[in-house]
Amino acid sequence: MDTKKFLTGTLVGGIAFFFLGYLIYGMALMSFMSSHAGSATGVQKPMGELTWWALILGNLASGALLSYIFLKWANISSFAAGATAAAVVGFFGSMGFDMVMFATSNLMDLTAVAVDIIAFTIMNAIAGGIIGAVLGMGKKS
Repeated sequence: MDTKKFLTGTLVGGIAFFFLGYLIYGMALMSFMSSHAGSATGVQKPMGELTWWALILGNLASGALLSYIFLKWANISSFAAGATAAAVVGFFGSMGFDMVMFATSNLMDLTAVAVDIIAFTIMNAIAGGIIGAVLGMGKKS
């Protein structure tokens, strides 16, 4: 596996996840998700109280996961292939996580679970497309 491409994909993917997360969850869906919260209270941190290092590390880990899959197992090097593969990974990953969280906690109602699965699948597809395009740039190894 090309370490330079992996690190580049991780960084670009992490940045894409960070900004897409802000746009999708922090702006577009914020009030919707708040209105579809479960009975658990006080679980959402205000924007000014986020633990930024953990948020950044989580987004970089998401970029690293897709970069690793694309480079090590899937040989993905285009936007379309990256978006398609990442949509599948995002759909099943978020469905698995959200369904277990719905079954075991009161964080959100079933409507919010469905919207979260769709939103994360879209976010993953866009970030995966960007990672795929970046991995395909430059000299092929």
